[in-house]
Amino acid sequence: MIQFHRRTLVASMALAAASLAPGLALAADYPSRPIELVVPFQAGGGTDSVARSFGVAAQKHCPKGVVVVNKSGASGGIGWNYMMNARPDGHTLGIVTVEMVILPHLNLFNRAYADVTPIAQLNADPASIVVRADSPYKTIDDFIAAARKEPLGKIAMGTSGNGSIYDIAAAAFEEKTQLQFNRIPYQGAAPSILSLLSSQIDAVTASPGEVAAHVAAGKLRILAVMADKRLDEFKDVPTMKEKNVDLSIGTWRGIMGPKGLPPEVVKMLRTSVAEIAKEPELQNALKKLNLGYVYADDEGFKAVMARDNKVFKDMIPRLKIVTN
Repeated sequence: MIQFHRRTLVASMALAAASLAPGLALAADYPSRPIELVVPFQAGGGTDSVARSFGVAAQKHCPKGVVVVNKSGASGGIGWNYMMNARPDGHTLGIVTVEMVILPHLNLFNRAYADVTPIAQLNADPASIVVRADSPYKTIDDFIAAARKEPLGKIAMGTSGNGSIYDIAAAAFEEKTQLQFNRIPYQGAAPSILSLLSSQIDAVTASPGEVAAHVAAGKLRILAVMADKRLDEFKDVPTMKEKNVDLSIGTWRGIMGPKGLPPEVVKMLRTSVAEIAKEPELQNALKKLNLGYVYADDEGFKAVMARDNKVFKDMIPRLKIVTN
């Protein structure tokens, strides 16, 4: 009888240990297949470039590899819903951008930044106003002066989608200057830039990195950046603040996972992503693309999300954002 109780006790303890530490069993086999990294925008934009640069740099740290998958639409919402609804085992991650803390305040996304597991921030870039090189607007002063003379809404400005950071940036620019443009939303920055290149619109709001190659080729011109100081890569481009427009706004990008990831998997991801972020291959790729490298760990990234969630919660009600 005593022997039976001992066997029963040992078995019960083993079952209890297994139930208390499911993450340990999962972590032992993680990753068991390639990690899917979801990009919630079309290929060719800044977010896609950050993801693909990360995927290449991750090769020596992720034995099963990283596969980048584009799932665009709804200013990021479609891709994020896909990632957030995935099994929380660490095999499906996503690139999160500042839109994560914008869309809920526009009732365009029914989830919040608290519904994801931040892993690390990798990038931050200001917004900018961009025109074609043959545009009559040679400076931001020209652009503002022309907008004051033209009928309201005549100048067409492309953005990366309703409620996207560049839509918010354009609306904030309107608010600060008391101007009004014909804001045209696209499914990401890349198609808006293509539309500008083909003379279908007059300007776009985008990150400098997303238009850098076209600027270097003499096809586009950056009129101003919405940053606190000039960018090292574009030292001849003034900030809005230099032109007495008190506006500093931009995006950030990082890695996240679904809510409920096992702690041991989060620990492994946090360690691996920190090592990948140190890779010269990643940092050099972002520099070559004129995308700003900014690293923050999971807690630091969570603090950035919380800060900007408050910023946009206060800002968005003042802006004329069309959401249909």
